[in-house]
Amino acid sequence: MLRFNFIRTIIAVLILMGCLGRISYGEEKEFKPDRYEKDILAFEEKDRIDPPPQNAILFVGSSSIRLWDLKKYFPHLKTINRGFGGSHLSDSLFYADRIVLPYKPKIVVLYAGDNDLNDGKTPNQVFVDYCNFVRKVLEALPQTKIIYIPVKPSIKRWALKDKIFQLNNLVIGFNRQDERLFYADIYTPMLGKDGNPRPELFVEDNLHINDEGYKLWTSILQPYLVSAKETKK
Repeated sequence: MLRFNFIRTIIAVLILMGCLGRISYGEEKEFKPDRYEKDILAFEEKDRIDPPPQNAILFVGSSSIRLWDLKKYFPHLKTINRGFGGSHLSDSLFYADRIVLPYKPKIVVLYAGDNDLNDGKTPNQVFVDYCNFVRKVLEALPQTKIIYIPVKPSIKRWALKDKIFQLNNLVIGFNRQDERLFYADIYTPMLGKDGNPRPELFVEDNLHINDEGYKLWTSILQPYLVSAKETKK
């Protein structure tokens, strides 16, 4: 079971480090909690017209999730896509009561944090949002597994590599505390022999991945979707 006292300890430490509380991301940045309300209302309307399956695999997060053609890459699985472009991990947390918990997913696949770091948040701030997302989901759905896809090494945001590395490693350490948490390492295979992001995996904007990128992500994620059905060894 999730060691919630471990979560509380981590968060307490981060508070002492000044990582929680009122967070400033720069005067030009203002992140309203409900800034994606239109997207969420659209999801809810879609659910009203065509209710999604319960106990499915829920993909949630930013545009890398939104652009993932789940029917194409996971044709034999019951999946739900709740990615909304430009979003932060804090947005997935904020809307979890509406786009995660109602579906009672058996597995949650989360990709977020990329935009957060690019918009000036620190790795610790994003990590706290991840801890709170995990806590919210597992307190409501204790049998659910969560698979975290780490922040990818993109060409466009390669200047953030040190922050990305720090955030991903915080999540790795945290996920080891609970058998329901998984870390699907897409980061390492996306690097070439020179240690830089592989250009053949990206579309023209050098930020989002192309079909080859999604094939890679799918191949890495597939074993986790199988192993997440059982207790981690």
